[in-house]
Order: sequence, then structure tokens, then C-alpha cells
Amino acid sequence: MKVQQILLAARPKGLPTQSTFKTVTVELPELQQNEVLIKPVYYSVDPYMRGRMNDTKSYIPPFEVGKPIESGGVATVVESKDNNFHPGDLVMLTASRPLLPWSTASIYPASSLKKIDNNIPPSYYLGILGMPGLTAYFGLLDIGKPKAGETIVISGAAGAVGIVAGQIGKIYGCRVVGIAGGAEKVKMLTDKFNFDAAIDYKGNNDIQASVAAICPNGVDVYFDNVGGEISDGVMAHLNNFARVVLCGQIALYNSTEVPVGPRPQPLLLTRSVLMQGFVIGNYATRFAEGFKDLVEWVKTGKLKYTETTMEGFDKLPEAFLGLFAGKNSGKLIVKV
Repeated sequence: MKVQQILLAARPKGLPTQSTFKTVTVELPELQQNEVLIKPVYYSVDPYMRGRMNDTKSYIPPFEVGKPIESGGVATVVESKDNNFHPGDLVMLTASRPLLPWSTASIYPASSLKKIDNNIPPSYYLGILGMPGLTAYFGLLDIGKPKAGETIVISGAAGAVGIVAGQIGKIYGCRVVGIAGGAEKVKMLTDKFNFDAAIDYKGNNDIQASVAAICPNGVDVYFDNVGGEISDGVMAHLNNFARVVLCGQIALYNSTEVPVGPRPQPLLLTRSVLMQGFVIGNYATRFAEGFKDLVEWVKTGKLKYTETTMEGFDKLPEAFLGLFAGKNSGKLIVKV
């Protein structure tokens, strides 16, 4: 069986381009006993994937040049030589990072697959009930430790993680302020997702002043998805004993030089601030706990969600590049 695959063609310097990717046709081997042939239905594209394009040590191995890119995915069974799986079953990988290669079909041992609940929209397993939702859940609750009445500021608030983190903050009785790019996203946060206020960073030359105006009592929890100058502006307003949840640094992922900016250590010291980074794999043994709460909040309407969907296997590179142009609201999904 011939399939198409999208490979990492070369390690990018700075912002990736279409030339970072290469599409090839390969032949899959014959299906063996206890193996399952699957075809992707949905793929996730996420900012952390940019770091995997660099040949540097990190919490997850880098992509290999000349090998398929991989990301979160939901697939359907096409053919099975295992009694536990049948054509039409929706599946994901069982690993702590269930990442599918960018391939129009793949073969896996049945033991590495799990069925998913057909009563839940499949794409939710890549968003609100998947890695982004769990990232928001554990980052905010385990590190941010929100208390009723506190002020939470979230950068990248209109993204897959930020939208969930903000709503969880509201569930815990906090005042939630989002930072996003563009008037439409700002309006979406307050009108659809119950944020108390939102700041538009586009064309805004003084984030620090905007935070001061909207957070007159300071900031108790900062959920940082962005880094860079936006975070510099927020951190100036951290209260004593504030918590900074270091989740992402998308503003810096494509930097070709080490950026120089304000050094936060004196502020962290004098205000007794906790700043902690994390990756979702740290909480792999607790995923069931987070999933249970997220499902309950979705079913009771406490958590709402939005997705930006692009269609077509060949759109995967374009979708990934769109993350760095802020083209998505909520989770960016590619429907194959």
C-alpha cells in the first residue's frame, strides 16, 4: 500500500517555511498478525513542535531530518488482524504522548492502540480533553494554585491552552484577564468564554500600562504562554507571593539569537514570587484525574471551547506555520 508522508526536510533557522517540509510517497509492508492499519482523521498542530525541529536536548527528542513529523492525532481503523479492533473504530496511541506520524496511513501493534468514546467529538481528544486541556488544568491548579478573589492574567489567552485556563480560573472564583491579538479575539474572550477583561497586544506599545489599568490590585497568578515583551509587561505588576506558570514561550521560539530583556530575578526575590516551568508529561500519572474533571465541566457547560479547523493532509505544514501568525482561535486542528 502506497502512502504519503510529510517529512522534516531541514532544520529551520528562525521561522520555519514551506521548505522545512517535504512530501514523499512510501510503501507500507504487509499487515501482520496482531497489527492494525489506521488512517488519520484529525491531527493536532502545537507550538511546542517548533522546539523539536532543533537538534537540542529537551524533554522530548528532536524530530529527525528525513523522517516524518509527528503530532497528536485521532485515527480510524481500516484493517485489523487483531480481534480487539475492527474497521471503523476510532483510536489513539496509548503512549503518554500519543503522537501519530504525518502519514496518510500507518501500521501499529494492536497493543499500542486504544479505542476512544464515540459519544465525545473526536477532535476534543486533541484539544479541551487532550494535551491542551490537561496542560491548562495542571498548570493552573498545581502551580498557579488559584484562590477565589485573586486576579489571573493569561497571555496567549485565545489559544488552545489559554481559553481553558481562563475558564478554570473562573470556576475557582477568580478575576481573569486575557491577553490576545486582535479585537475579534479580545471580544471572543469576554463574550464567549467569560473572561472579565482582555487586552489586545496588537499595536499596543505599552502592555505594562494596559495591565496596570485593568489590574489595579495587581496580578496574583500569571499563566505565561508567550514570553517576551508581553511577559515583561505583566511581571512588573506581580503581587507579593504571586505564582507564574511558565507554560510556553512562543514569542521566542523562532529567535536566532539569545534575546536580552529585563531580568526578573530581583522582582521574584523581593516579592517572594514563585515561577515554575512544566511540561504536561510531568503529570502523566494523573491524567485520569484531570480528564475526569474536564469531562464533567464540559458536560455541565462550565467549560466551552472553540476550534479552528483546516481540511486536507497537505494542509499540515500551512496549519503549523499559521500558529506563529496567530491565525487560530482555540485549538488548531487539521481534518484529514
